[in-house]
Amino acid sequence: GISGERRLTEWEVAWLPGYENSKPVRVGNAAHGQLQLDVYGEVFDALFQARQHGLAPLEDGWRVSRKLLEWLANNWHQPDDGIWEVRGPRRQFVHSKVMAWVGFDRAVKAVERFGRNGPGREWARVRDAIHWEVCEKGFDRKRNAFVQAYGSENLDASLLTIPLVGFLPPNDPRVLGTVQAIERELMHDGFVARYDTKATDDGLPAGEGTFLPCTFWYADNLALQGRVPEATAIFERLLNLRNDVGLLSEEYDTGSRRLVGNFPQAFTHIGLINTALNLARPTNCPACQRPSH
Repeated sequence: GISGERRLTEWEVAWLPGYENSKPVRVGNAAHGQLQLDVYGEVFDALFQARQHGLAPLEDGWRVSRKLLEWLANNWHQPDDGIWEVRGPRRQFVHSKVMAWVGFDRAVKAVERFGRNGPGREWARVRDAIHWEVCEKGFDRKRNAFVQAYGSENLDASLLTIPLVGFLPPNDPRVLGTVQAIERELMHDGFVARYDTKATDDGLPAGEGTFLPCTFWYADNLALQGRVPEATAIFERLLNLRNDVGLLSEEYDTGSRRLVGNFPQAFTHIGLINTALNLARPTNCPACQRPSH
């Protein structure tokens, strides 16, 4: 845990009503035992960005990186629990596969651009295999959209990161189709939900607030597509949700018009910063600095 705890067993406190009768009240976090493949892509993307901006790599760090890549090469094909830590069965989440692709893509770039030692050709082979599989199994041609998991028809707002990490260009027809599908099915009063809680088994009661990081990703997609006025309007709508000291939460309840969920939420504020930069520096924005396939 964040305080160094080793025992994170989750249990329910049945006698507590929870904030505004929000149940169940849980202590601990079952997610500590989950498999989340997307984390590896996040790590390697962060390292790539650090090197891009002049942070010198350390040999010890590169040795650890190679060990992580070795593990990922043997496990990227496994079903996992996904970015949202769903409590249902593990699935072949498309976002997780995309982020595994990011891990190998950034490793290849580390060899090509920064002269790091490693099996660049093998990493490139795995990267390309993941890319092919995602495009074949994660894209629903009937819906003209990427879906939440292989074999599913459900949408997921995490798919909005596909152009943001360079997996496909923002104006690729498959990306455009995915954004349009999310606009139709996951947008509520101008904000984006993570997924349809009635269709996705996440072990939680149906219904939740719209997810603010996902709404920032949506604005990023609009900006990269050249729909800058629309992206700016979404961004300003999000800014208007801030409290008196400029903070945002994890979610926004469009019915009661208030911030809900974890507060303050770093994930949301990172989205705010990225969207601000994507709008202010269209030729040198965070998404532009990520290599495209």
